[in-house]
Amino acid sequence: MNRGLRETDKVAPERLLRLIGELVRELNPTQANDARITVDSLLDRDLGFDSLTRVELVARVEREFGVRLADDVFATGETPADLIAAIRSSSSEAIQFLDAPAPQQAASPEVDLVDALTLTDVVDRYATEHPNRRHIVLYDDASEGSALSYGGLRSAALEVATGLQHARVEPGDRVAIMLPTGEDYFLAFFGVLYAGAIPVPIYPPVRASQLESHLAHQCKILDNCKARALIAFREARVPAQLLLGQVESLRAVTTVPELRARGTTLSRVPLNASDTGLIQYTSGSTGDPKGVVLSHQNLLANIRADGAGVDASPRDVFVSWLPLYHDMGLIGAWLGSLYHGVVLVSMSPLHFLSRPIRWLQAIHRYRGTLSAGPNFAYELCMRHVDDDALRALDLSCWRVALNGAEPVLPDTVRRFTERFARSGFDPKAMFPVYGLAESAVGLAFPPLGRVPRIDRVDRTRLARDSIAEPADPGDTDAVEFTSTGFPLPGHELRVVDEKNRELPERREGRLQFRGPSATAGYFDNPAASSALRVGAWLETGDRAYLADGELFVTGRTKDLVIRGGRNIHPHEVEQVVGALDGVRRGCVAAFGVQDRNPGTERLVVVAETRTTAADALRKIRSRVNAVVAGMLGAPPDTIELVPPGSVPKTSSGKIRRSSCRELYASGKLGPEAAPIWRQALTLAVSGFGRRCRKAAASGREWAFASWSWTSFGTLMTLVWFGVLALPTVSSRWRLMRGALRLFAASTGTRFAVEGVEHLPSGRPFVLASNHQSYLDALALIAALPVPVVFVAKAELAKQFFAGTFLKRIGTQFVERFDSGRSASDADQLVELASEGHSLVFFPEGTFTRREGLLPFRMGAFIVAARSGQPVLPVALHGTRQVLRDGSWYPRKGAIRVSIGHPIEPAPTGEGVWNQATKMRANARGFILRHCREPDLANSRPFAEAGSRAA
Repeated sequence: MNRGLRETDKVAPERLLRLIGELVRELNPTQANDARITVDSLLDRDLGFDSLTRVELVARVEREFGVRLADDVFATGETPADLIAAIRSSSSEAIQFLDAPAPQQAASPEVDLVDALTLTDVVDRYATEHPNRRHIVLYDDASEGSALSYGGLRSAALEVATGLQHARVEPGDRVAIMLPTGEDYFLAFFGVLYAGAIPVPIYPPVRASQLESHLAHQCKILDNCKARALIAFREARVPAQLLLGQVESLRAVTTVPELRARGTTLSRVPLNASDTGLIQYTSGSTGDPKGVVLSHQNLLANIRADGAGVDASPRDVFVSWLPLYHDMGLIGAWLGSLYHGVVLVSMSPLHFLSRPIRWLQAIHRYRGTLSAGPNFAYELCMRHVDDDALRALDLSCWRVALNGAEPVLPDTVRRFTERFARSGFDPKAMFPVYGLAESAVGLAFPPLGRVPRIDRVDRTRLARDSIAEPADPGDTDAVEFTSTGFPLPGHELRVVDEKNRELPERREGRLQFRGPSATAGYFDNPAASSALRVGAWLETGDRAYLADGELFVTGRTKDLVIRGGRNIHPHEVEQVVGALDGVRRGCVAAFGVQDRNPGTERLVVVAETRTTAADALRKIRSRVNAVVAGMLGAPPDTIELVPPGSVPKTSSGKIRRSSCRELYASGKLGPEAAPIWRQALTLAVSGFGRRCRKAAASGREWAFASWSWTSFGTLMTLVWFGVLALPTVSSRWRLMRGALRLFAASTGTRFAVEGVEHLPSGRPFVLASNHQSYLDALALIAALPVPVVFVAKAELAKQFFAGTFLKRIGTQFVERFDSGRSASDADQLVELASEGHSLVFFPEGTFTRREGLLPFRMGAFIVAARSGQPVLPVALHGTRQVLRDGSWYPRKGAIRVSIGHPIEPAPTGEGVWNQATKMRANARGFILRHCREPDLANSRPFAEAGSRAA
C-alpha cells in the first residue's frame, strides 16, 4: 500500500480540502477565501461543481492520493466527506485494461432487410438467420465482457413482452424505460415493442440531492405521454414509487427480472410501418417536455440513410458509451448497429465519464471502426489521457468518429486530430454531423474520407447583415463554423428568412428540412406540432447557412437575440463572460427579453459566481460590461450575478436558456434547494390526492368488472337452459337478444344500432363483419331482429356447454385445418345459403389486441357469389375497448353496430371469383369507414397473432 493510503486517516481531509480549494481558485481566480470549504460542503450547491468539474476533481484526487476510486464516486459523491470515505475504501492498484485484441467473429453475409417494415422485423430476421451471432458486447475492463446474441435478444425480449401483457399493458400504451445502460435496457426496449406498446426512454436519477427536480421533470414527461407502466432498475424503486402518486395514468412500476418471471403466454401483436416505434423526449431548454413521435418507418428510413452515410456493414464494430435515453446513443449507435449487423460494444456513460480513456481503450482493443460522441467527449479525452496512455493506444482502426449532438467547435476538431495522430488517428476520420430528434437522429453527414471543413466568416457581416462572407486571412476577429456536410439520402434542407422565402447560399436564416425520417409531430401537443411545420417543411429550431451545398449551423433560432436589427448569438456571449475572473465557466446564460418598444429585445446576461462581497460583485459587473461591449459594440442591458446552481441545465449539461428566461421574468433566480427530507415529503403530500383518486378509480374498475361477470353469468345460465327448452330457433333468438340487451343496460354499456332498415326483407344474405373481441357475436345477436347462422370453428362443437348451446341456435361448424374437409364444408355452406339461411362470417378470421382492420379472406364472398346471395356488411365499434383480446377484465364503454346496404353479386357471366373479389372490396370499404380503426391490410406478421374463432 502506498504512503498516501497509509496516512489517509491523518491527512486525507486536509489534503483533499486543499486540492478542492486549488480547483475552486482555478475556476474563479478572484475567489481566494477557502475557509468556507468544509468536509460537509455540497459539491454542487455550495461549490458549484458540475459533472465535468467532478470528473476533473476525481482525476486530481486519484493523482494526489495514488488511489483508484470507484467509478460511481464522481456522480454519487455529495461532499468532501464522501470523497474521504471513498479514498479510504479505494484500491492503490492502477486500472487494468486487457490490451490484447478481443476475439473477432467472422463477418456474416449481409441480411437483406429492404422489405423490413418494423424494428421487430429486423430482430426477427437476424434471430432466424443468425441466432448465435454476437450483437452486443457489454464492455468490461479486465475480461472479455458478456455478449448478447440476436437470438438471445429476441427470446428474452419476448419474455419481457409477456410480463408486460400480464401487467395489463395494452397495445399502443406508453411504457417508460428508466434504466441505466446494460442488458436490461436492450431487453426492455424490444420487450415493449413486442408487447405492441410504445417505448418512452427517460433518464434515471443520479444523485439523491436531485430527487425533487428529477422527479418533477419525469412527472411532466410521464404525464405528457400518459405512461401506463414504468420499467426501472431495482435501486430506483423508492423514488419511482413516488411517481405513482404523481402520474394519473401510471399503473405499474416494475423491473426487467420481474417481467421475465411472469411466465404466461404472449399474444403477439402485429405491427405496421406507420405504428409509433418510439417517443423521444428532447433535452431542450423548454419547461414543458415535447415528445417526438417516430414511427417504425421514420426510424428505419433514418437508420438506412445513416448507414449509407458511413458505409456501415457487418465488418464494422461500433463502440459506444452514449446514453440509451438519448437519440444519438439509442438510434444512432444501437439500432443502427442492429440493422446493419454491426457488433456493438456498449459501455456505461458513467464508466466513460469517470475515466475517458476507457472509450479509446475499447476502440483500441475491439478494433472499433465506428464511434460517436458530442464535442465535450473529445475535449475530455484531450484533458484526461496522458502521453504514456497515448503512446499505448492504436486508433488506426477508427475510420468514422462522429461528432454531433451539440455545436462542433473547430478548435476541438483541430486539437483532437493533432494530438491523437500520435495514436494512429486519421484526421479524415473526424466526422462532424448534424441531426435532431425531430428527424430521428441524423440529417446531414459530410463525405467520407475528407478532413473536416472549417469556414471562417466575417463576424460583423454575419451579425449585421446575416451574410456568411469569407473572412480575410488576416482577420483575427473572424468567427469559425464547422461543416456538417450534405443532407442524408432522401432528405432535403433549406434556409429561409422570416417570411419563409428560401435564401441563397451564404445567407444565414432559419433551417428547415423534410424527408422520410421527419416526425409526424409531438405527442399530444397539437399546438407545438402545428408550429413545427411550415407546409411540407419542418422547423429545426436552428439558424444556419449553406455554402457549396454544405450545412453550417450558427445557433438556435429561439435563442437568437435581435437587438436594434443586430443578431446576437447567445453562446458567444456566454463563452466570453464565462472566461472572466469570478464567473463560473459553463454557468452563464444569455437571452433576450421583449422590450416595451416593439421589435426590440434587451440582452440579459445571468452569470453564476461564488462572490458575495459588494465591491467584488461591482468589479465583475464592470468586466462583463467591458467584454460584451468589446465584442458586440454595446454592453448588455441587464447583468444578473447569481449563486452557484442557479442557472438551469438539461440532463446533458446544456444551458436551459428558456427556463432561465422564465425564472428571470418571475423573479425566482437563485433559490436555495430544500433539504432532501422536505423534497420527499413535498412529493408525497402533493401526490396524496392523486393516489386517492387512483385508488377510487381502481376500485370502481374492479367493482364494474365483478358486477359485469356476475350479471353475465347469471343471465347466460338462464339463457342456456332457456335455449335448451324453447322449441324453435326464432324463440331462442328472441330470448338471447332480450337477455343481451338487458345485460348491456345492467352494466351501463351504451349500445346503438344503425342501418337496421338495410336488412334484406324476406330473403337470406351473407353477413360479413369485422372481428374485434369475444363480444362480437353477442353484439350481433343483440343487434339483429332476425335469426342468422354463425359459422364457427369445428373445435367448438366438441365442447359440452358451448357446443350444445351453439348447436341449438343453428351454428354451422367448419374445419380450419383439414383442406379436404374445408372444401366439403364450403360446399355445405353454399347449400345452406341456397336453401334460405343467412350466414354470418368474420372474414378477418381472427382478432388481435391491437386496433385495426386485418385483410379479409375470400370464403364468405365465394359463398355469396356461388349461392347468388347479397353480402351485408356490418361494422362493429367498441367491443375491443370493452373486452380486449388476452384480457378478461371488461371495461365500461359504448358499442355501436353499423349495418350497410346489401352488396348484390354481379351478373353471373363475370365469374364467381371476380364477383367475390368485388363484393369483398366493397364490404371491406364500408367496414373500414365505420369501424373507426386503421387499415392493417399491409401490416405483418398476421400468422403470429394467433388463431381465434372465425
